[in-house]
Amino acid sequence: PVIDTFELNRAVYRIPTDEYRATVTTLTELLDLAPLLPKPTRNLSLGERMKCEIAAALLHRPQVLFLDEPTIGLDVTMQRRIRRFIAEYNRRTGATVLLTSHYMADVEALCKRVIVIHHGKLLYDGPLRGLAERFAPFKILQLKLHEGAPTDAVQRLVAQRAEIMTLEEGLVTLRIPKALTAPLTAQLLNELDVADLTVQDPPIEDVIEQVFAQPGDENRAQVSTQGC
Repeated sequence: PVIDTFELNRAVYRIPTDEYRATVTTLTELLDLAPLLPKPTRNLSLGERMKCEIAAALLHRPQVLFLDEPTIGLDVTMQRRIRRFIAEYNRRTGATVLLTSHYMADVEALCKRVIVIHHGKLLYDGPLRGLAERFAPFKILQLKLHEGAPTDAVQRLVAQRAEIMTLEEGLVTLRIPKALTAPLTAQLLNELDVADLTVQDPPIEDVIEQVFAQPGDENRAQVSTQGC
């Protein structure tokens, strides 16, 4: 059973009994482990096993936590639970969390700091939200037109000034240079029958792609993230 694995870890790390019990209680609460503790490990689902493995690694209360792909293979609900747990564990204990993940949602939810290294030189060191400002010189504008409004005028208005990413019945997505965002948005609102409009930074995946899309190996960049 899972609880036997926890007991083994307690013995390996020589954790005092009172401290061990308090830690198990806290982790059981944060990760909702109560129904899993008596189960054999082989009977756990991937998500359940991931939660138990994280708990086992935290029994001795490490001050630095390395997490390698903690949400890989998990469904959306379980991914969110793991992210919430990591953030709450950091808040309660003050432990440093170093995270590696192919899921940019993990990075967005947990990492406060991003470091970009270019050919051995530091290109960026700052908050995640500033990464788009540095590497993505465009905004994403989404338009929803009123029912029956023609979309052909969009092509005329944005010609050579923006990239039309999608153009469907009543729905338009544009990629606009930042310098043109304000004037072009004003013109679209003035000349089109707009029901709704949003302007936002590109998805973090697109920003990271911009970083690594530089030509030549000498221009490749490395992105590191530091969590909580």
